[in-house]
Amino acid sequence: MKISQQDNKENVGCQKDNFQHHIKYRDALYIRVTLSFFMVGLSTFALLYFVQPILPILSSEFKISPAQSSMSLSLCTGLLALGLLVTGPLSDALGRKNIMVISLLSAAIFTFISAFMQSWDGILLTRALVGFALSGVAAVAMTYLSEEIHPNYLALSMGLYISGNSIGGMSGRLITGILTDHFSWRIATIVFSLFAFIAAIIFWRLLPPSQHFRASSVRPLFLWINFRVHLRDKGLPFLFMIGFIIMGSFITLYNYIGYRLLEAPYNFSQTMIGLLAFIFLAGTYSASKAGFLALKYNYSDILFIAICLMFIGIAITFFSPILLILLGMVIMTVGFFAAHAIVSSWIGKRAKRAKAQASSWYLFSYYGGSSIAGTLGGIFWSNWKWNGIIGFIIFLTSLGLIISIKLRKI
Repeated sequence: MKISQQDNKENVGCQKDNFQHHIKYRDALYIRVTLSFFMVGLSTFALLYFVQPILPILSSEFKISPAQSSMSLSLCTGLLALGLLVTGPLSDALGRKNIMVISLLSAAIFTFISAFMQSWDGILLTRALVGFALSGVAAVAMTYLSEEIHPNYLALSMGLYISGNSIGGMSGRLITGILTDHFSWRIATIVFSLFAFIAAIIFWRLLPPSQHFRASSVRPLFLWINFRVHLRDKGLPFLFMIGFIIMGSFITLYNYIGYRLLEAPYNFSQTMIGLLAFIFLAGTYSASKAGFLALKYNYSDILFIAICLMFIGIAITFFSPILLILLGMVIMTVGFFAAHAIVSSWIGKRAKRAKAQASSWYLFSYYGGSSIAGTLGGIFWSNWKWNGIIGFIIFLTSLGLIISIKLRKI
C-alpha cells in the first residue's frame, strides 16, 4: 500500500509539472490569448454567416429557389469542412499561428472579390474559397487553446472563444440586414471583407506564439493511424456526431426563419430580419456560462441539458404569435452555443494525440451538418413550410439526446 501511495504522489506531481507552464486564468498572457481568439471568432463567423439574412434577396436577384440560395452558405461551410481535413493535419506539422493568420487574410480577400461577381456561379465559387480558407482558422483555434491553456481553464477559454463566434454571427446578420436595406448586399460584403482584413492584422500582432506545439508527421499512414485512434476512443465518435446534429439544427432554423417572417402576417423588412441577430447575445452568455459550469459539473450532464433546450426551443416556434417564435429562437440559441462550447473543450481533453486532427474531425462533422442539413432544410421548407422545418429539427435533436445519454455512461 505504501508503494501505491508513493506512485500516486509521483503521478500527481508529474501532472502538475506537465501543466505548470500552461497559461492560467490570472496570467497576463491569458488576456492576450482571450482577446485574440475573441477577435478571430468574431470575424470568422461574420464572414461565414453574413449572407444568411439576405438569402431571400439572393433568391429574388438571381431568380433561384430557397434551396439554391442556401448554397451560398452551405457550399461555404461544406468546403470549410473538407478543408479541415487538410489544414488541421498541416498545422500539426507547420505550427498554429501563421496558418490562422494566412487563412483569415485569404478569406477576407475572397470575400472582397465576391462583392463584384455578377453571376450566381461566380458567387458560389468565391464563397467556396472563403470556406476553404477559413478552415485554417477553425481547425487550429481549438487546438491552440487546448495546447496553451491550463486544462482547468480550457472550458472557460473555449466558451469565451465561442462567445466571439456568437457575436460575429450576430453582427454579420445585423449589419448585413441594415446595409442591404439602405445600400445593397454588395456594399455589406465589402464592409465585412475589410473588417476581416483588419482583424487578421490585430490577431497577428496580439496572439503569443505557441509554446507547447510539437511538430508531427503529415504522412498519410501517420494520419490514418491517428484517425483510427480517434475512432476507437469511446467518446470521440459520439462527440463528432453531436457536432453534426447541433450545427445542422441551428443553421436550418436561421436559414429559413427569414422566409417565414418576410411573409404575411409578419411582413418583416430586411433590417428587422437582421435585428434577429441580437438573439445571439443569449448564445454569447450561454457559451461562457457553460464553460464556468464545466469547472463544477459533469460535461455530459451539461450537454444533455443544452440539447434539451434546443429541442424545446424549436418546438415552441410551432406557435404563430411572434413573441413565442422569438422565445423559441432564444431558447434554441442558448442550448446550441452551450452544447458547442462543451463539446469543443471535451474534444481537446479526450484526444491524447494529434489534437488538431481530432478537432478537425469534430469541425468537419460540425460544418458538414451546416452544409448538408442547411440545404436539406430548403426541401422541407419548399414542401411543408415551417412545419417541415420543425419536424426536421426535432428529428435531429432527438438523435442528439439519444447520443448525449450514451455519452453520460462513458
